[in-house]
Parts: sequence; structure tokens; C-alpha cells
Amino acid sequence: MENSYNNLKIAERGARVSIIAYITLSLLKLGVGFFAQSKALLADGINNTTDIIASVAVLIGLKISRKPADDDHPYGHLRAETIASLIASLIMIAVGLDVLYNAIKSVIFFNPKAPDLISAVVAIFCAAAIYMVYRYNMRIAVKIKSSGLMAAAKDNLSDAWVSIGTTIGIVASQFGFPWIDPLAAVVVSALILKTGWDIFREATHNLSDGFSREKLDGITKSISQVPGVKQIKNIRARVHGNNILLDLVVSVSSELSLVEGHSITEKIEDKLKEDLDITQVMVHVEPDK
Repeated sequence: MENSYNNLKIAERGARVSIIAYITLSLLKLGVGFFAQSKALLADGINNTTDIIASVAVLIGLKISRKPADDDHPYGHLRAETIASLIASLIMIAVGLDVLYNAIKSVIFFNPKAPDLISAVVAIFCAAAIYMVYRYNMRIAVKIKSSGLMAAAKDNLSDAWVSIGTTIGIVASQFGFPWIDPLAAVVVSALILKTGWDIFREATHNLSDGFSREKLDGITKSISQVPGVKQIKNIRARVHGNNILLDLVVSVSSELSLVEGHSITEKIEDKLKEDLDITQVMVHVEPDK
């Protein structure tokens, strides 16, 4: 568990990086968008202010996850990270719907006026900056298996797409193709909505104690390779933050002593830790009939 808490500390750094990036980029976009009279850049800046809220939610979730077990939470508070992912996904879906709404409104109330080209320069710079934040957070999230930071990283990527869409719209308007702006916005909104939905589906699946059959088959295969295991009679797994909680019943030879049977459970625990980095295992041994 100590390793899990240390990983959560690392994930918090990524969430803080996101918050700092979003504050900086939103101020830059809102300032330049106002003076350059770019509605697209202003909308992108407002979008980033909502991302600050999502990143703060992830950071709070990670901090709560590090709280040790207590009387009300005997398994600890690790699921707060998953709840933070759920909140971030809902914010992403809301942003995606807002981008789609504004794209449709741009088509209905079409305005051919082209904003200052400096808006496109700022937008592409911000896209590159937030993409670098995405790469940083994604690398950490994959390494420490943090669902909360993974959600933040995917949010970073969706915002990079929004800024790219903004750039395309502004540049296209300079060459007499202002209709490309709402079209790019529709495509970007679809990407945001898909990303938000994927995170929402995974978070709700984990919170409802769902678990991938493919992963469970891999765990079963690993256990079956432990010497002395005759049969896996029952196995259940669930996601708890960045950990997997595993309960299983295995049968062993009825001729084994209690000490020998317990030795097999220790081998199972060692095998799961070595192969799959699973450390939270409850093994019940029954005699083979």
C-alpha cells in the first residue's frame, strides 16, 4: 500500500502541472482573443477555465486517495481517484457539448469576418504546450497506473485538439474559407465527447465493481502455473484506485499439511506480484476431492 500512496504523490505533480498550464494558457487566450477580436480564441480560453476545475477535481481526488484506512473505510480511500476521473469525464462531456452548440450556432449566425492572424499563432502555440503536458501526464499515468491522472492526460489531449481546431478555423478564414471553422469545431467536439464518454464508462464500470474478463483470464492463467494448485474454484477481482483487489478459492491436495497449504498461498501471492504487480490478494485453500 505504501507504494500505491507514493505513486499517488507522483500523480499529484502531474495534476498540478495541468492546473498551472491551464491557468497560464487561459489567461493568454482570453487576453489575445479580446484584443484580436477572435471569438474562437475567446471560446477556447473559456474552455480552458473549465479544465482548471477538472484538474483541481483530479488533484483533490488524488489527495483524498492517499488518506489511510479508517473505521469507515477499511480498504482505504483509493476509490476517490476513480470518482475524480468520473467528475473529469462529466466536465469533458459538458465542454464537448458546449463546443458542438457553438459550432451549430456559428453555422446559423454565420459571420464571415476574419479575426487577426495573431490569434492563430497563439492557438497553435497553446496546442503545442498542452500537448507536451499531455505527454508528461500520460507517461506518468501509464507508469503508476493512475486512472485519475490518465483522465487528466486525456483531457489535456482533447484541449490540444480544440486549439488545433481553433487554429484551422482562424487560418481558413484568412483565405476566404470561414465555413471550415464550424466544421472543425464539430469534429473537435466529437473527439472530446468520445474521450469523455470513454473515461465515464471506465470509471462507472470500476465503481460498480466491474472487471475485464480478459484481465481476469490472465490472472487465472498466472495462478494456474503455481505448483500445487489443483484447481481454481472461484475468483473475483475489482479495481480499487490504482490497485486490484483479488479474492480466490483454490483447491490443493488433501494430503498436504496446513503449513504446506499456506506455503502455496504465499507462492500465489508472489507469482501475482511478480507477473501482474497485484499485491492485494485474499486466498482461501480447500482440499481437492
